[in-house]
Amino acid sequence: MSIKHILQYFNLDEIDVIIVENIGNLVCPAEFNIGEDIRVAILSIPEGDDKVEKYPLMFSTSEILVLNKYDMKSYFDFDDKKVESVARELNPNINIFRVSNKQRRLK
Repeated sequence: MSIKHILQYFNLDEIDVIIVENIGNLVCPAEFNIGEDIRVAILSIPEGDDKVEKYPLMFSTSEILVLNKYDMKSYFDFDDKKVESVARELNPNINIFRVSNKQRRLK
């Protein structure tokens, strides 16, 4: 279902961005266009570095890949260089961001 059917319920003059979270597995969200302008895939480090190879459609159709919980990389056998390489083979224009959940104290 496209999000365009619910846009009538919003005052679009007051909204800059609408974020639609299409949760579930990495197969169904990739197979359907719901009217988005930008598709973001979020890959959490604890999920494993095999997801790009297992679900190539999701990563080949996303403009952005967020490697979430990057601060936990040292606790998991996660090869971010492999993930980046495979993602770029599928989609050379994908933007990749490494995001840490660890709060840093400012001095």
